[in-house]
Amino acid sequence: MKRKLLGLAVAALLPLSAQAQQTSVSQDELDSVMEQVRQLQQQVKALQAKLEQQQSSDDTEPSSKPDPDKHTIDRVSVSSQERREFIDARLGELEEEVKDAQNPPIRVGGAVRFQYVYADYDADNRDRAGDLDFDLVRIDFNGEINDVILAAQYRWFQYMEAVQKAYVGYNFTDHWQGQVGIINVPYGNIPYNSHNYFFSSNFYVGLEDNPESGINFQYRSKDWDWDIGFMKGDEQGGVDGFVDSRADRYAYDAVGIRLDGEGIYDAPSLQVAKSNYWAVRGARKFHFADGDKLELGLSTQIGDLHDGNDSVGDREVYGAHARFNSGPWELMGMVSRYDFDTDVANQGIVTGAYAYFDTMPSAATLYTANVAYDLPVNIGPVSALRFYDNFSLMSAKNGLEDDTFMNVLGMAVSAGGLYTYFDIVTAENHPFVGGTMGADGGQTNTRFNINFGYYF
Repeated sequence: MKRKLLGLAVAALLPLSAQAQQTSVSQDELDSVMEQVRQLQQQVKALQAKLEQQQSSDDTEPSSKPDPDKHTIDRVSVSSQERREFIDARLGELEEEVKDAQNPPIRVGGAVRFQYVYADYDADNRDRAGDLDFDLVRIDFNGEINDVILAAQYRWFQYMEAVQKAYVGYNFTDHWQGQVGIINVPYGNIPYNSHNYFFSSNFYVGLEDNPESGINFQYRSKDWDWDIGFMKGDEQGGVDGFVDSRADRYAYDAVGIRLDGEGIYDAPSLQVAKSNYWAVRGARKFHFADGDKLELGLSTQIGDLHDGNDSVGDREVYGAHARFNSGPWELMGMVSRYDFDTDVANQGIVTGAYAYFDTMPSAATLYTANVAYDLPVNIGPVSALRFYDNFSLMSAKNGLEDDTFMNVLGMAVSAGGLYTYFDIVTAENHPFVGGTMGADGGQTNTRFNINFGYYF
């Protein structure tokens, strides 16, 4: 009887094991593989229980004569034990294969984006009832191998290509992480001081989502955030970096000093770059009984300006930020003051980004105030809506009288891999809205913008 039971159990298990060995663990078949794993586990447990029950019966049942099948039964038991060990080992291998398929060491993703623009300050655009254009293609690499982290993103536009980040990292403890490479400089509300497609005005002076080349030590706990970074220079390698154009970059950065007689959008004749500067950010996080959260923080950046041969001045930045979350609501605020103290007389600082040059004041104060509301929905593929209003103001500009402001009223829509911004932008003296931060006399302009992208 025992031999028959073992034979049936092993015969039932072996085909499943063989099938499991041949199963591909591609993403589409993970559920099938896991079901086989569960079946194998259940049958191994059942076999073990029956063997133990019968072994117990053999030990307690009285026998008056030797059992002629005893040695045969022992041989079958040994064989079944070996097979169970093999099956257990195979189960472990299958589970590891499933985990690897679900969580590959380096995950590759990206996005494809398009944009519709209607601008009241562009007569040709108005005549065409706006324009629909390709925006970008991007590729992302994220993950870790043997505890060493990789994070990188590269973007292709119609008119340029640029790196957004590219760094390696390591978690020294549960709280401390080190990063080296092209990293986003820690400053203020992170990762963004805004909810809309256009960021806040901080982005256009290099104080939001700004990549630089350097090293950062990051501390994260329930109650505290700390970032201590040292930046060698910008993501292009400074003034003597091997690039076609210093304006081909993802985020705005200082690339020159605007001398007398140069136009607002001219390439700089005196090129400069940020060099050897410290970036320190600290934030205290408060958690309340009803689930509300409050973050208050301070940030600073202090360092050198270099023309490739010599230092031509220094740069200081100070900021205070706040973020409050209550249920679906999020409120953010920030104040920043920056100052480029140069050794030469100037009409401002030349900035470069998105394949063109612009000008910003050498010193100014910026204020931002943002509110957003998240609404989960179930409308076909649409799963979430975010409504927001983001306001930015730049004042106390060195050498200029007129302020810069930008208000973005909008909605973001999540639908599967598709994420879409609907923005109404009202601004004065602001880049991308018919103006510049580096001159007086701008008009108030309006831009209706739809940016939709598929993220994978």
